[in-house]
Amino acid sequence: MSSYDYIVVGAGSAGCVIVNRLIGAGKSVLLLEAGKADNTPFIHIPATFVRVLGTERTWNYRTEPEPGANGRVMHIPQGKTLGGSSSVNAMIYIRGQAEDYDSWRDAGCVGWGYDDVLPVFKRSEANQRLSGDLHGVDGPLRVSDTRHRHPLSYAFLRAAQETGIRYNDDFNGERQEGVGFYQTTTFDGRRGSTAATFLKAVRNSPLLTLHTEATVEGLILENGAASGVRYRHANGEVKSATVREEVIVSSGGIGSPKVLMLSGIGPTAQLSGVGIPVIRDLTGVGENFQDHISASVYGLTKNPVSLFGNDKGWRAARNGLQYLLWRTGLLTSNVVESGAFVDTSGCGRPDVQLHVVPTLVGDADRAPPQLHGISLNPCVLRPTSRGTVTLQNADPATPLAIKANNLTTGQDIDTLVRGVELCRKILRAPSLKSIIDRELAPGEPETLDRATIENHCRQFAKTVFHPSGTCRMGTDETAVVDTQLRVRGVARLRVADASIMPLLVSGNTNAPSIMIGERCADFVLARR
Repeated sequence: MSSYDYIVVGAGSAGCVIVNRLIGAGKSVLLLEAGKADNTPFIHIPATFVRVLGTERTWNYRTEPEPGANGRVMHIPQGKTLGGSSSVNAMIYIRGQAEDYDSWRDAGCVGWGYDDVLPVFKRSEANQRLSGDLHGVDGPLRVSDTRHRHPLSYAFLRAAQETGIRYNDDFNGERQEGVGFYQTTTFDGRRGSTAATFLKAVRNSPLLTLHTEATVEGLILENGAASGVRYRHANGEVKSATVREEVIVSSGGIGSPKVLMLSGIGPTAQLSGVGIPVIRDLTGVGENFQDHISASVYGLTKNPVSLFGNDKGWRAARNGLQYLLWRTGLLTSNVVESGAFVDTSGCGRPDVQLHVVPTLVGDADRAPPQLHGISLNPCVLRPTSRGTVTLQNADPATPLAIKANNLTTGQDIDTLVRGVELCRKILRAPSLKSIIDRELAPGEPETLDRATIENHCRQFAKTVFHPSGTCRMGTDETAVVDTQLRVRGVARLRVADASIMPLLVSGNTNAPSIMIGERCADFVLARR
Protein backbone atom coordinates (compact mmCIF):
# COMPACT_ATOMS: atom_id res chain seq x y z
CA MET A 1 0.00 0.00 0.00
CA SER A 2 1.54 3.30 -1.13
CA SER A 3 1.54 6.40 1.05
CA TYR A 4 1.52 10.08 0.11
CA ASP A 5 1.35 13.44 1.83
CA TYR A 6 -1.97 14.19 0.13
CA ILE A 7 -4.51 12.36 -2.00
CA VAL A 8 -6.71 14.40 -4.37
CA VAL A 9 -9.82 12.69 -5.70
CA GLY A 10 -10.69 14.19 -9.08
CA ALA A 11 -8.48 15.97 -11.65
CA GLY A 12 -11.05 18.61 -12.53
CA SER A 13 -11.29 22.38 -12.43
CA ALA A 14 -10.38 22.59 -8.74
CA GLY A 15 -8.40 19.36 -8.36
CA CYS A 16 -5.67 20.28 -10.86
CA VAL A 17 -5.24 23.64 -9.14
CA ILE A 18 -4.81 22.02 -5.73
CA VAL A 19 -2.25 19.55 -7.09
CA ASN A 20 -0.25 22.35 -8.72
CA ARG A 21 -0.03 24.31 -5.48
CA LEU A 22 0.76 21.28 -3.29
CA ILE A 23 3.51 20.05 -5.62
CA GLY A 24 4.90 23.58 -5.70
CA ALA A 25 5.14 23.49 -1.91
CA GLY A 26 7.16 20.25 -2.01
CA LYS A 27 4.34 17.86 -1.05
CA SER A 28 3.89 14.39 -2.54
CA VAL A 29 0.46 13.89 -4.11
CA LEU A 30 -1.57 11.00 -5.46
CA LEU A 31 -4.09 12.30 -8.01
CA LEU A 32 -6.91 9.94 -8.95
CA GLU A 33 -9.08 10.60 -12.01
CA ALA A 34 -11.93 8.29 -13.00
CA GLY A 35 -11.77 9.30 -16.65
CA LYS A 36 -9.22 8.86 -19.39
CA ALA A 37 -6.44 11.26 -20.32
CA ASP A 38 -7.36 14.43 -22.21
CA ASN A 39 -5.68 13.10 -25.34
CA THR A 40 -8.36 13.68 -27.95
CA PRO A 41 -8.05 16.70 -30.27
CA PHE A 42 -11.75 17.44 -29.81
CA ILE A 43 -10.95 18.62 -26.27
CA HIS A 44 -8.15 20.98 -27.27
CA ILE A 45 -9.68 22.52 -30.40
CA PRO A 46 -12.11 25.07 -28.91
CA ALA A 47 -15.02 24.72 -31.35
CA THR A 48 -15.13 20.92 -31.25
CA PHE A 49 -16.00 20.53 -27.56
CA VAL A 50 -19.55 19.54 -28.52
CA ARG A 51 -18.09 16.33 -29.98
CA VAL A 52 -16.87 15.35 -26.49
CA LEU A 53 -20.22 15.76 -24.73
CA GLY A 54 -21.97 12.43 -24.36
CA THR A 55 -18.80 10.40 -24.94
CA GLU A 56 -16.74 8.33 -22.51
CA ARG A 57 -14.98 11.53 -21.42
CA THR A 58 -18.10 12.85 -19.74
CA TRP A 59 -20.23 11.64 -16.87
CA ASN A 60 -23.62 11.51 -18.55
CA TYR A 61 -25.75 12.23 -15.50
CA ARG A 62 -29.54 12.19 -15.80
CA THR A 63 -32.10 13.60 -13.43
CA GLU A 64 -35.25 11.86 -12.31
CA PRO A 65 -38.34 13.03 -14.25
CA GLU A 66 -38.65 16.75 -13.54
CA PRO A 67 -42.06 18.00 -12.33
CA GLY A 68 -41.06 21.55 -13.29
CA ALA A 69 -40.14 20.47 -16.83
CA ASN A 70 -43.32 18.64 -17.85
CA GLY A 71 -42.01 15.38 -16.42
CA ARG A 72 -38.97 15.34 -18.70
CA VAL A 73 -35.54 13.95 -17.76
CA MET A 74 -32.71 16.49 -17.85
CA HIS A 75 -29.14 15.67 -18.82
CA ILE A 76 -26.11 17.03 -16.95
CA PRO A 77 -22.85 16.06 -18.68
CA GLN A 78 -19.76 16.65 -16.54
CA GLY A 79 -16.10 16.20 -17.38
CA LYS A 80 -14.67 12.71 -16.94
CA THR A 81 -11.10 13.32 -18.08
CA LEU A 82 -8.04 15.27 -16.99
CA GLY A 83 -9.23 18.82 -16.47
CA GLY A 84 -12.74 17.65 -15.63
CA SER A 85 -15.42 20.01 -16.88
CA SER A 86 -12.78 22.60 -17.77
CA SER A 87 -11.89 20.17 -20.59
CA VAL A 88 -15.42 19.83 -21.97
CA ASN A 89 -17.12 23.18 -21.28
CA ALA A 90 -17.60 26.22 -23.52
CA MET A 91 -14.56 27.88 -21.89
CA ILE A 92 -16.47 31.00 -20.75
CA TYR A 93 -14.56 32.93 -18.07
CA ILE A 94 -17.06 34.41 -15.61
CA ARG A 95 -16.50 34.94 -11.89
CA GLY A 96 -20.02 35.94 -10.86
CA GLN A 97 -21.18 39.03 -9.03
CA ALA A 98 -19.53 40.62 -6.02
CA GLU A 99 -22.85 40.23 -4.19
CA ASP A 100 -22.65 36.44 -4.60
CA TYR A 101 -19.59 36.19 -2.40
CA ASP A 102 -20.74 38.86 0.01
CA SER A 103 -23.91 36.82 0.51
CA TRP A 104 -21.74 33.79 1.39
CA ARG A 105 -19.87 35.91 3.93
CA ASP A 106 -23.06 37.39 5.39
CA ALA A 107 -24.53 33.88 5.82
CA GLY A 108 -21.62 32.95 8.11
CA CYS A 109 -18.83 32.02 5.67
CA VAL A 110 -16.37 34.54 7.05
CA GLY A 111 -13.41 35.07 4.74
CA TRP A 112 -15.39 34.38 1.55
CA GLY A 113 -16.59 37.90 0.73
CA TYR A 114 -15.76 39.49 -2.60
CA ASP A 115 -12.82 41.41 -1.18
CA ASP A 116 -11.44 38.09 0.09
CA VAL A 117 -11.79 36.12 -3.16
CA LEU A 118 -10.87 38.82 -5.70
CA PRO A 119 -7.10 38.56 -5.01
CA VAL A 120 -7.39 34.79 -5.47
CA PHE A 121 -9.11 35.17 -8.84
CA LYS A 122 -6.35 37.57 -9.89
CA ARG A 123 -3.58 35.24 -8.74
CA SER A 124 -4.83 32.45 -11.01
CA GLU A 125 -5.38 34.63 -14.06
CA ALA A 126 -3.14 35.51 -17.00
CA ASN A 127 -5.37 37.84 -18.99
CA GLN A 128 -4.46 38.62 -22.59
CA ARG A 129 -6.03 42.10 -22.61
CA LEU A 130 -7.10 43.24 -19.16
CA SER A 131 -5.06 44.22 -16.10
CA GLY A 132 -5.24 46.62 -13.16
CA ASP A 133 -7.17 46.27 -9.94
CA LEU A 134 -9.54 43.57 -11.22
CA HIS A 135 -7.40 41.26 -13.35
CA GLY A 136 -4.22 39.23 -13.11
CA VAL A 137 -1.65 38.87 -15.86
CA ASP A 138 0.87 36.24 -14.70
CA GLY A 139 -1.12 33.33 -13.25
CA PRO A 140 -1.33 29.81 -14.74
CA LEU A 141 -4.87 30.23 -16.13
CA ARG A 142 -4.84 31.76 -19.60
CA VAL A 143 -7.79 34.05 -20.34
CA SER A 144 -8.20 35.60 -23.78
CA ASP A 145 -10.57 37.01 -26.37
CA THR A 146 -11.73 34.51 -28.97
CA ARG A 147 -9.89 34.74 -32.27
CA HIS A 148 -13.07 34.20 -34.29
CA ARG A 149 -16.35 36.06 -33.94
CA HIS A 150 -19.33 35.03 -36.01
CA PRO A 151 -21.44 37.63 -37.88
CA LEU A 152 -24.56 36.44 -36.02
CA SER A 153 -22.79 37.15 -32.72
CA TYR A 154 -22.19 40.73 -33.84
CA ALA A 155 -25.79 41.03 -35.00
CA PHE A 156 -26.98 39.90 -31.57
CA LEU A 157 -24.77 42.48 -29.85
CA ARG A 158 -26.20 45.29 -31.96
CA ALA A 159 -29.78 44.07 -31.55
CA ALA A 160 -29.44 43.82 -27.76
CA GLN A 161 -28.16 47.39 -27.61
CA GLU A 162 -31.11 48.47 -29.74
CA THR A 163 -33.41 47.17 -26.97
CA GLY A 164 -31.61 49.32 -24.40
CA ILE A 165 -29.00 46.93 -23.00
CA ARG A 166 -25.67 48.68 -22.62
CA TYR A 167 -22.46 47.32 -24.12
CA ASN A 168 -20.04 45.76 -21.62
CA ASP A 169 -16.42 45.08 -22.54
CA ASP A 170 -15.67 43.15 -19.32
CA PHE A 171 -18.26 41.00 -17.58
CA ASN A 172 -15.77 40.55 -14.71
CA GLY A 173 -15.23 44.30 -14.32
CA GLU A 174 -16.91 46.94 -12.20
CA ARG A 175 -20.35 45.89 -13.47
CA GLN A 176 -21.54 42.58 -14.79
CA GLU A 177 -24.66 43.96 -16.43
CA GLY A 178 -24.65 44.45 -20.19
CA VAL A 179 -24.09 42.72 -23.52
CA GLY A 180 -20.77 41.74 -25.04
CA PHE A 181 -18.34 39.03 -26.05
CA TYR A 182 -17.23 36.50 -23.46
CA GLN A 183 -13.58 36.10 -22.59
CA THR A 184 -12.52 32.46 -22.62
CA THR A 185 -10.02 30.11 -20.99
CA THR A 186 -8.07 29.70 -24.22
CA PHE A 187 -4.59 30.51 -25.48
CA ASP A 188 -2.90 30.36 -28.88
CA GLY A 189 -6.15 29.09 -30.38
CA ARG A 190 -6.35 26.16 -27.96
CA ARG A 191 -8.38 25.29 -24.86
CA GLY A 192 -6.72 26.27 -21.60
CA SER A 193 -8.21 23.69 -19.23
CA THR A 194 -6.76 23.28 -15.76
CA ALA A 195 -5.10 20.13 -17.08
CA ALA A 196 -3.42 22.09 -19.88
CA THR A 197 -2.29 24.83 -17.48
CA PHE A 198 -2.06 24.00 -13.77
CA LEU A 199 -1.53 20.25 -14.10
CA LYS A 200 0.80 20.45 -17.09
CA ALA A 201 3.19 22.64 -15.09
CA VAL A 202 3.81 19.83 -12.56
CA ARG A 203 3.01 16.78 -14.69
CA ASN A 204 6.63 15.56 -14.74
CA SER A 205 7.35 16.19 -11.07
CA PRO A 206 8.59 13.14 -9.15
CA LEU A 207 6.29 14.26 -6.32
CA LEU A 208 3.19 13.56 -8.42
CA THR A 209 1.62 10.14 -8.92
CA LEU A 210 -1.26 10.30 -11.39
CA HIS A 211 -3.69 7.48 -12.14
CA THR A 212 -6.37 7.87 -14.79
CA GLU A 213 -9.29 5.44 -15.14
CA ALA A 214 -9.14 5.06 -11.36
CA THR A 215 -12.55 5.28 -9.73
CA VAL A 216 -12.61 5.96 -6.00
CA GLU A 217 -15.01 3.55 -4.32
CA GLY A 218 -14.67 4.96 -0.83
CA LEU A 219 -12.50 6.67 1.72
CA ILE A 220 -10.57 4.76 4.36
CA LEU A 221 -11.53 6.13 7.76
CA GLU A 222 -9.78 5.30 11.02
CA ASN A 223 -10.84 6.65 14.40
CA GLY A 224 -13.11 9.16 12.68
CA ALA A 225 -10.36 10.55 10.44
CA ALA A 226 -9.52 10.05 6.77
CA SER A 227 -6.45 7.90 6.33
CA GLY A 228 -6.65 6.90 2.66
CA VAL A 229 -8.78 5.79 -0.27
CA ARG A 230 -9.86 2.63 -2.07
CA TYR A 231 -9.97 2.86 -5.85
CA ARG A 232 -10.64 0.57 -8.78
CA HIS A 233 -8.62 0.57 -12.00
CA ALA A 234 -10.23 0.00 -15.39
CA ASN A 235 -9.01 -3.61 -15.35
CA GLY A 236 -11.04 -4.25 -12.20
CA GLU A 237 -8.09 -4.29 -9.80
CA VAL A 238 -8.88 -2.63 -6.48
CA LYS A 239 -6.09 -0.82 -4.70
CA SER A 240 -5.69 1.26 -1.57
CA ALA A 241 -3.43 4.18 -0.72
CA THR A 242 -2.80 5.91 2.58
CA VAL A 243 -2.22 9.54 3.35
CA ARG A 244 0.10 11.21 5.84
CA GLU A 245 -1.71 14.54 5.84
CA GLU A 246 -5.14 14.88 4.19
CA VAL A 247 -7.54 13.56 1.57
CA ILE A 248 -9.14 16.24 -0.61
CA VAL A 249 -12.29 15.28 -2.53
CA SER A 250 -12.72 17.33 -5.70
CA SER A 251 -15.19 15.32 -7.75
CA GLY A 252 -17.78 17.98 -8.50
CA GLY A 253 -21.32 18.86 -7.50
CA ILE A 254 -22.54 15.31 -8.14
CA GLY A 255 -19.40 13.21 -7.64
CA SER A 256 -18.22 14.62 -4.31
CA PRO A 257 -21.37 13.84 -2.28
CA LYS A 258 -21.31 10.36 -3.80
CA VAL A 259 -17.76 9.72 -2.52
CA LEU A 260 -18.76 10.91 0.96
CA MET A 261 -21.94 8.83 1.11
CA LEU A 262 -20.22 5.67 -0.14
CA SER A 263 -17.78 6.18 2.74
CA GLY A 264 -20.48 6.41 5.40
CA ILE A 265 -20.57 10.20 5.62
CA GLY A 266 -24.06 11.56 5.08
CA PRO A 267 -27.66 11.40 6.29
CA THR A 268 -28.18 8.42 8.58
CA ALA A 269 -31.59 7.46 7.19
CA GLN A 270 -30.35 7.54 3.62
CA LEU A 271 -27.17 5.55 4.26
CA SER A 272 -28.87 2.99 6.48
CA GLY A 273 -31.50 2.49 3.82
CA VAL A 274 -28.87 1.24 1.35
CA GLY A 275 -26.90 -0.77 3.90
CA ILE A 276 -23.90 1.54 4.39
CA PRO A 277 -22.62 1.80 8.00
CA VAL A 278 -22.83 5.41 9.19
CA ILE A 279 -19.45 6.86 10.20
CA ARG A 280 -20.59 10.48 10.46
CA ASP A 281 -24.18 11.66 10.33
CA LEU A 282 -24.14 14.76 8.10
CA THR A 283 -27.65 15.55 6.96
CA GLY A 284 -26.51 18.13 4.40
CA VAL A 285 -24.59 15.74 2.16
CA GLY A 286 -26.45 15.53 -1.15
CA GLU A 287 -28.90 18.29 -0.20
CA ASN A 288 -29.08 21.88 -1.52
CA PHE A 289 -28.65 20.84 -5.18
CA GLN A 290 -28.74 23.87 -7.51
CA ASP A 291 -28.21 24.35 -11.24
CA HIS A 292 -28.66 27.01 -13.90
CA ILE A 293 -31.68 26.34 -16.13
CA SER A 294 -32.17 27.68 -19.64
CA ALA A 295 -34.72 27.53 -22.47
CA SER A 296 -33.85 28.34 -26.08
CA VAL A 297 -35.44 30.95 -28.32
CA TYR A 298 -34.86 30.06 -31.99
CA GLY A 299 -34.64 32.50 -34.89
CA LEU A 300 -34.61 31.08 -38.42
CA THR A 301 -32.31 33.07 -40.72
CA LYS A 302 -33.25 34.14 -44.24
CA ASN A 303 -29.92 33.02 -45.66
CA PRO A 304 -27.52 30.13 -44.85
CA VAL A 305 -25.27 32.19 -42.58
CA SER A 306 -25.17 30.13 -39.38
CA LEU A 307 -22.76 27.41 -38.25
CA PHE A 308 -25.11 24.70 -39.54
CA GLY A 309 -23.23 22.45 -41.98
CA ASN A 310 -19.76 23.77 -41.20
CA ASP A 311 -18.72 20.42 -39.75
CA LYS A 312 -19.33 18.55 -43.00
CA GLY A 313 -17.78 18.28 -46.43
CA TRP A 314 -15.55 20.93 -47.94
CA ARG A 315 -16.43 23.45 -45.22
CA ALA A 316 -15.10 21.13 -42.53
CA ALA A 317 -11.95 20.50 -44.57
CA ARG A 318 -11.39 24.23 -45.08
CA ASN A 319 -11.90 25.01 -41.39
CA GLY A 320 -9.57 22.19 -40.35
CA LEU A 321 -6.83 23.25 -42.73
CA GLN A 322 -7.02 26.87 -41.62
CA TYR A 323 -6.77 25.80 -38.00
CA LEU A 324 -3.84 23.45 -38.58
CA LEU A 325 -1.87 25.98 -40.61
CA TRP A 326 -2.55 29.24 -38.80
CA ARG A 327 -4.54 28.53 -35.61
CA THR A 328 -7.22 30.91 -36.87
CA GLY A 329 -10.77 30.66 -38.13
CA LEU A 330 -13.97 29.04 -36.97
CA LEU A 331 -12.33 26.23 -34.99
CA THR A 332 -10.74 28.76 -32.60
CA SER A 333 -14.22 29.88 -31.56
CA ASN A 334 -15.78 28.67 -28.31
CA VAL A 335 -19.11 28.74 -30.25
CA VAL A 336 -20.86 30.55 -27.36
CA GLU A 337 -19.02 33.75 -28.24
CA SER A 338 -21.47 36.39 -27.05
CA GLY A 339 -24.02 36.92 -24.34
CA ALA A 340 -25.52 39.28 -21.82
CA PHE A 341 -26.39 39.77 -18.17
CA VAL A 342 -29.69 41.55 -17.63
CA ASP A 343 -31.79 42.66 -14.67
CA THR A 344 -35.27 41.59 -15.82
CA SER A 345 -37.00 42.07 -12.46
CA GLY A 346 -35.74 45.48 -11.33
CA CYS A 347 -33.95 43.92 -8.35
CA GLY A 348 -30.82 46.00 -9.00
CA ARG A 349 -28.55 43.23 -10.32
CA PRO A 350 -28.70 40.85 -13.29
CA ASP A 351 -30.95 37.86 -12.74
CA VAL A 352 -30.74 36.41 -16.27
CA GLN A 353 -27.71 35.43 -18.35
CA LEU A 354 -27.90 34.94 -22.10
CA HIS A 355 -25.74 32.38 -23.93
CA VAL A 356 -25.96 33.05 -27.65
CA VAL A 357 -25.08 30.40 -30.24
CA PRO A 358 -24.90 31.18 -33.99
CA THR A 359 -26.78 28.01 -34.87
CA LEU A 360 -29.85 26.13 -33.65
CA VAL A 361 -29.02 23.95 -30.65
CA GLY A 362 -30.66 20.86 -29.22
CA ASP A 363 -30.13 18.80 -26.09
CA ALA A 364 -29.04 15.26 -25.27
CA ASP A 365 -32.56 13.98 -25.89
CA ARG A 366 -33.57 16.41 -28.63
CA ALA A 367 -31.81 16.90 -31.96
CA PRO A 368 -31.52 20.52 -33.13
CA PRO A 369 -33.61 21.66 -36.08
CA GLN A 370 -31.66 20.97 -39.28
CA LEU A 371 -31.95 24.57 -40.43
CA HIS A 372 -29.92 27.77 -40.37
CA GLY A 373 -30.62 30.00 -37.40
CA ILE A 374 -29.54 31.53 -34.10
CA SER A 375 -30.26 30.37 -30.54
CA LEU A 376 -30.74 32.85 -27.72
CA ASN A 377 -30.56 30.96 -24.43
CA PRO A 378 -31.64 32.81 -21.27
CA CYS A 379 -30.89 31.15 -17.94
CA VAL A 380 -31.96 31.80 -14.37
CA LEU A 381 -28.89 33.13 -12.57
CA ARG A 382 -29.91 32.61 -8.94
CA PRO A 383 -32.37 29.71 -8.80
CA THR A 384 -34.45 29.25 -5.68
CA SER A 385 -35.39 25.65 -6.52
CA ARG A 386 -33.48 23.03 -4.51
CA GLY A 387 -32.91 19.35 -5.17
CA THR A 388 -31.10 16.30 -3.82
CA VAL A 389 -28.66 13.64 -4.93
CA THR A 390 -28.90 10.28 -3.18
CA LEU A 391 -27.51 6.77 -3.45
CA GLN A 392 -29.73 4.11 -4.96
CA ASN A 393 -27.68 1.32 -3.41
CA ALA A 394 -24.22 0.62 -2.00
CA ASP A 395 -22.66 -0.29 -5.36
CA PRO A 396 -20.20 2.47 -6.46
CA ALA A 397 -21.03 1.71 -10.11
CA THR A 398 -24.72 2.57 -9.69
CA PRO A 399 -25.66 6.10 -10.80
CA LEU A 400 -27.02 8.47 -8.19
CA ALA A 401 -30.68 9.40 -8.05
CA ILE A 402 -30.76 13.11 -8.94
CA LYS A 403 -33.97 14.87 -8.00
CA ALA A 404 -33.07 18.34 -9.21
CA ASN A 405 -36.53 19.92 -8.78
CA ASN A 406 -35.66 22.57 -11.36
CA LEU A 407 -38.27 25.28 -12.02
CA THR A 408 -40.40 24.19 -9.06
CA THR A 409 -40.66 27.67 -7.54
CA GLY A 410 -42.74 30.51 -8.91
CA GLN A 411 -39.75 32.84 -8.79
CA ASP A 412 -37.66 30.60 -11.04
CA ILE A 413 -40.29 30.10 -13.73
CA ASP A 414 -41.18 33.81 -13.64
CA THR A 415 -37.52 34.70 -14.19
CA LEU A 416 -37.15 32.28 -17.09
CA VAL A 417 -40.35 33.58 -18.69
CA ARG A 418 -38.98 37.12 -18.50
CA GLY A 419 -35.73 35.90 -20.03
CA VAL A 420 -37.56 34.29 -22.96
CA GLU A 421 -39.64 37.41 -23.48
CA LEU A 422 -36.44 39.50 -23.53
CA CYS A 423 -34.87 37.20 -26.14
CA ARG A 424 -37.97 37.43 -28.33
CA LYS A 425 -37.71 41.22 -28.13
CA ILE A 426 -34.01 41.13 -29.10
CA LEU A 427 -34.83 38.82 -32.02
CA ARG A 428 -37.15 41.51 -33.39
CA ALA A 429 -34.73 44.44 -32.95
CA PRO A 430 -33.51 45.93 -36.27
CA SER A 431 -30.07 44.30 -36.45
CA LEU A 432 -31.51 40.79 -36.11
CA LYS A 433 -34.89 41.42 -37.71
CA SER A 434 -33.15 42.24 -41.00
CA ILE A 435 -31.62 38.75 -41.18
CA ILE A 436 -34.26 36.66 -39.36
CA ASP A 437 -37.02 35.10 -41.43
CA ARG A 438 -39.17 34.09 -38.46
CA GLU A 439 -39.14 32.97 -34.86
CA LEU A 440 -39.10 29.17 -34.86
CA ALA A 441 -39.67 28.77 -31.11
CA PRO A 442 -41.63 29.69 -29.06
CA GLY A 443 -43.05 30.87 -32.43
CA GLU A 444 -45.21 33.52 -34.00
CA PRO A 445 -47.08 35.80 -33.42
CA GLU A 446 -44.98 38.47 -31.75
CA THR A 447 -47.32 38.57 -28.74
CA LEU A 448 -47.92 35.26 -26.97
CA ASP A 449 -49.86 34.72 -23.77
CA ARG A 450 -48.09 33.85 -20.54
CA ALA A 451 -49.31 30.23 -20.52
CA THR A 452 -47.77 29.56 -23.95
CA ILE A 453 -44.40 31.01 -23.00
CA GLU A 454 -44.37 29.19 -19.67
CA ASN A 455 -45.11 25.90 -21.39
CA HIS A 456 -42.27 26.58 -23.83
CA CYS A 457 -39.93 27.18 -20.88
CA ARG A 458 -40.87 23.91 -19.22
CA GLN A 459 -40.81 21.88 -22.44
CA PHE A 460 -37.46 23.27 -23.65
CA ALA A 461 -35.84 23.61 -20.22
CA LYS A 462 -32.31 22.24 -19.99
CA THR A 463 -29.43 22.67 -17.60
CA VAL A 464 -26.36 24.78 -18.28
CA PHE A 465 -24.32 22.00 -16.62
CA HIS A 466 -23.52 23.83 -13.36
CA PRO A 467 -24.54 21.40 -10.55
CA SER A 468 -23.49 22.74 -7.17
CA GLY A 469 -24.29 23.15 -3.48
CA THR A 470 -24.44 19.48 -2.46
CA CYS A 471 -21.61 19.69 0.13
CA ARG A 472 -22.55 23.14 1.34
CA MET A 473 -20.07 25.32 3.21
CA GLY A 474 -21.38 26.96 6.37
CA THR A 475 -21.35 27.16 10.13
CA ASP A 476 -24.75 25.65 10.98
CA GLU A 477 -25.59 22.02 11.74
CA THR A 478 -26.64 21.18 8.19
CA ALA A 479 -23.44 22.46 6.59
CA VAL A 480 -21.08 19.80 5.23
CA VAL A 481 -17.79 21.71 5.28
CA ASP A 482 -16.56 24.62 7.37
CA THR A 483 -15.08 27.84 6.02
CA GLN A 484 -11.73 26.13 5.47
CA LEU A 485 -13.45 23.35 3.49
CA ARG A 486 -12.90 20.74 6.22
CA VAL A 487 -15.65 18.12 6.43
CA ARG A 488 -17.41 18.70 9.74
CA GLY A 489 -16.60 16.01 12.27
CA VAL A 490 -14.17 14.09 10.01
CA ALA A 491 -10.53 14.99 10.53
CA ARG A 492 -8.03 15.17 7.66
CA LEU A 493 -10.74 15.42 5.01
CA ARG A 494 -11.74 18.37 2.83
CA VAL A 495 -14.02 18.98 -0.15
CA ALA A 496 -13.11 21.58 -2.76
CA ASP A 497 -15.25 22.16 -5.87
CA ALA A 498 -18.62 23.66 -6.83
CA SER A 499 -20.38 21.36 -4.36
CA ILE A 500 -19.31 23.60 -1.45
CA MET A 501 -21.12 26.69 -2.80
CA PRO A 502 -23.80 27.76 -0.32
CA LEU A 503 -25.55 29.61 -3.15
CA LEU A 504 -24.91 29.16 -6.85
CA VAL A 505 -22.90 32.05 -8.28
CA SER A 506 -24.44 34.37 -10.88
CA GLY A 507 -22.66 32.97 -13.92
CA ASN A 508 -20.58 30.09 -15.24
CA THR A 509 -18.95 28.01 -12.52
CA ASN A 510 -15.52 27.11 -13.92
CA ALA A 511 -13.63 30.21 -12.74
CA PRO A 512 -15.24 30.08 -9.26
CA SER A 513 -14.30 26.38 -8.98
CA ILE A 514 -10.70 27.26 -9.79
CA MET A 515 -10.81 29.95 -7.11
CA ILE A 516 -12.16 27.36 -4.63
CA GLY A 517 -9.24 25.08 -5.50
CA GLU A 518 -6.80 27.94 -4.87
CA ARG A 519 -8.36 28.68 -1.50
CA CYS A 520 -8.27 25.03 -0.49
CA ALA A 521 -4.55 24.88 -1.21
CA ASP A 522 -4.06 28.04 0.84
CA PHE A 523 -5.89 26.52 3.79
CA VAL A 524 -3.97 23.26 3.56
CA LEU A 525 -0.65 25.05 3.37
CA ALA A 526 -1.69 27.56 6.07
CA ARG A 527 -1.21 30.54 3.77
CA ARG A 528 -2.97 33.83 4.31
